Amino acid sequence: MARIDIQHPHQRSGVEARRIVDGIAAQLRERFGVAADWRGDAVDLSGPGFKGVVTLLPGQVQVSAELGFLLSALRGQVESEIRRVLAERLD
Repeated sequence: MARIDIQHPHQRSGVEARRIVDGIAAQLRERFGVAADWRGDAVDLSGPGFKGVVTLLPGQVQVSAELGFLLSALRGQVESEIRRVLAERLD
């Protein structure tokens, strides 16, 4: 299994950052069937070959994920896409 750990700084309010992350989770649900469950300021994500958590911290979003066997081969592409979406939505 491959791991991804990303810390992305932002200047958004906590409410706005949560709204943005919730929108990203909704897109993942629609496109890939990824389940999203909020626990306080963190959302657990799980789907085929993917398990992770996005944690909202003051001024920072933290993404930790484990990729299953098939997605492990695409780790670089998956990580690049996560970074791109965070930058696009939070910067």
